[in-house]
Amino acid sequence: MNGPHRPAGVHLLADLRGISAHKLTCPGGIDQLLRDAAAAAGARVLHSHFHSFGAGQGVTGVVLLAESHISIHTWPEAGFAALDIFMCGAAEPALALRVVELALQPASSGLQTVERGMAPLRG
Repeated sequence: MNGPHRPAGVHLLADLRGISAHKLTCPGGIDQLLRDAAAAAGARVLHSHFHSFGAGQGVTGVVLLAESHISIHTWPEAGFAALDIFMCGAAEPALALRVVELALQPASSGLQTVERGMAPLRG
């Protein structure tokens, strides 16, 4: 390795609206979806944990990656999901987002992209 590791990556914050409620209530299905999204992005899954708030209720969860993480919080009653994808290295977070959007089919979405750690480290 040449020099110190520099934390650099892209952090996508996506608000997905107009999603069918039944797509937002199954923690196992959402876990698999985010694992598939990670694989499509070229990321390596380390662990995941998902929690359902009850039958027909929302789900919250995270997939920990060697390259960082993907997390989601769902509100089926509002047809809304907040998705957070942060990846560094060669992983491509936009490919992960595409997999999620194709599966959940939101009527609309908003996206914020944040470049993290791109400035040179001091010291």
